[in-house]
This record gives sequence, C-alpha cells and structure tokens, in this order.
Amino acid sequence: MTHSVFSSISKSESTRTGMKVVHIITRLILGGAQENTLLTVEGQQEAGDDVTLITGPALGPEGSLLQRAERRDIDVRIIDDLRREIHPLRDWRSYRELLRLLRELQPQVVHTHSSKAGILGRAAAYKLRIPTVHTIHGSPFHQYQTRAAHELYRRCERWAAHRCDKLVSVCDAMTEQYVAAGIAPREKFQTVYSGMEVEPFLHPPQPRNAVRAEFGFTDEHVVVGKIARLFHLKGHEYVIDAASEVVRHNPQVRFLFVGDGILQDDLKQRIGRAGLGDHFVFAGLVAPQRIPELIGAMDIVVHASLREGLARVLPQALIGGKPVISYDIDGAREVCIEGETGFLLPPKSVAELAGAINRLADDAELRRRFGETGRERFTERFRDRTMVAELRGIYRALGDAHDGTPGGAGG
Repeated sequence: MTHSVFSSISKSESTRTGMKVVHIITRLILGGAQENTLLTVEGQQEAGDDVTLITGPALGPEGSLLQRAERRDIDVRIIDDLRREIHPLRDWRSYRELLRLLRELQPQVVHTHSSKAGILGRAAAYKLRIPTVHTIHGSPFHQYQTRAAHELYRRCERWAAHRCDKLVSVCDAMTEQYVAAGIAPREKFQTVYSGMEVEPFLHPPQPRNAVRAEFGFTDEHVVVGKIARLFHLKGHEYVIDAASEVVRHNPQVRFLFVGDGILQDDLKQRIGRAGLGDHFVFAGLVAPQRIPELIGAMDIVVHASLREGLARVLPQALIGGKPVISYDIDGAREVCIEGETGFLLPPKSVAELAGAINRLADDAELRRRFGETGRERFTERFRDRTMVAELRGIYRALGDAHDGTPGGAGG
C-alpha cells in the first residue's frame, strides 16, 4: 500500500522542463544517507527537474525528515511495507508496489539509496528497463558480521550491481571495498562526495558562548564533541575509556555526546563507574539545524565509529573550523588528514585516542590551524550544489545513452 504525503502535488500539472527522476530510499529518518538524498531532491527541484521520492515509513528513534520534505513541497510516496528488516512477504509487496509506481511515474532515471531500497529498487527499475543509479552510502557487508551474513549481503549487492547502470560512492574507499569484494568493475563507479548546506557551518545561527552556556561549559573548558547515534559500532565506549586519561591530564576537558539511541543507559553507567559524570553531557536527539551551532560550540570533534562510508560529521566539523580525530575506517582518511586537519588512529585504540585529544586540548593554535586547513580544503567539495551538479551530470549521461525516454532500453 502506498500513500502520497502531499496530495496537492499533481504530476499532470507539473510544469517542470528538466529531467524526470525517482529516488528510492528505505526510510527518511535523521541520518547522513537520508540528508544526502533529500538535499539532492531539493537541489534537483530548484534546477527544474521533476522529482519524486519513494520511501518507507520513518520508523525508529532517530527522528524524521518527512516534515522538512513537506515544507519543501516534495512529492513523497510512502510504501508502508518498505522496512529495513528482512521480511519476505513485505519485501515482495514492496517490490510489486515499486513496479506499479515506476510504471505510473515513468521516470527517465531511478536513483536508489540504502541497502533494502537499493536491492528492491534496482530490481524493479531493471525489470522496467529504466536507467538506474545506486549510491553506496556505506557498505552493508563488513567485518563485524557473521560470515554467513557478510556473504549474503555481498551476494545481494553483486546481484543488484548488475541491474543498474552506475554506482556512486560517497568516498573513494567505498569503491575500493566494492571492487575488492567483486561487486562490479571499477569503471562502473564514480565518487560523488555527500553534499551539505555549508553556510550554517561557516556562520552558525547561534553564538558559540550562548550554546556552550546552555550545556554548562565555560570559556576555560575544552569541549570534545561526538555526534552519532548511541548505537553499536559507533565507538562511544572508546571515547569514555580514553576520557579517564584525558581528564587526569587536563581536568578542564568536557565531552558532549549528541544523539540518542538504545545504548544511552549503558553508556551513562559506564561513565558513572569511571567517576566521570561531571565531565560528560548528553545533548540527546537534536534537530538537524542545530548541528552547526553545536559544532561551533565544540573545540575538537571525535569520530570513533568502526564502520561508516564517510561520516558527514567529519567534513561538517572541518567546514566549521574544528580539528577532527577519527579512527582510520572507510573514507575517514579522505578528510581527516594526519597532521593537517586532524589525527587518524587505529580502530578501537584507546591510548592513542587519549593522546590525540590531549595534544589538541593542550594546543589552541594547533586546533586553529587544523580547522582552518579543513575549512579551506573541503567547503566547496562538500557544498550541496556541487553534489547535485555532479549527480545531474550522471543522470544526463544515462539519459543520453538510453535515448532520454522513460523506460528506454537499459540495465
């Protein structure tokens, strides 16, 4: 079953003269892949394209971007059966509904995002012979899975890769991983960095001191921030473990965790057992528009996840003029450049993490230099308009190759 969020939008009344593109994503929660997709749709609309976004219900504690889509007057179609979890009956119904919608909408290009929508969407578009792009926001197969799960996801991605025309990676590391796993040949990939609205990070809407005061931070405090769901593989526990050494070295350091999730109670208990309660603040789930001012209130941004395509918080922090510390996973090294924009560390390391935090906490000039270098290097690369222009170039090339007609030969 499908329902349209905005019944006021009529395809027959559309006066757009650009390309006709359908995006498909599993759920429109608050997250990097979802923000990337929504910004792409918004940018395409501004450029005159006729765009529809198909998604499942925004289930989960992470919050929803559906309200933003409504404010931007985006044509959103929700498939109630499209869920993140594997469920053969719901997945089959979702696939059939995708076929129906694509036949109705007749797009020139389909662009899929995320694992579930990526598999089902590519299958449906391939059956209808519609040119298809899939963005790899992060690999669904990784070293922290069971061998059976890893192989299942790898095989699914390989099967789906043969049913689309172009694979877009949000960082070069995703291409390397997919090529090494035998998903598709290298020439099928193109890197397009995940764009964002950079102006709020260059000029936060709220003053730094006011935001710091909200959380009890004074001018003397060095604030280390981490922005991520409180979830497995996000690495909060390593930051907490490193904090004991950091606080012994510099009692003025404070830690700000931004995000919500199922591990909140466990993490707070871990902090309590370490006697660090006075040094940690949990901001909880915040609206996306607050992220720039929260980064502005920080002095150092830490990313301790164990898997992620290219975490948006890294370029966001650098555009905001803050140094970064990251574990060396996936695409992190493409923005966290050792000794230039921050420190790149072995995954799961605690002593090295404490040392990097201490070094930056002790040296305001080093923090300033890393932050300025990052801002100069990455502001334009990660601007949303840059991403949209590159993606529209891919769409146009596919349209030309498939004669530009909806449902033209392809796949």
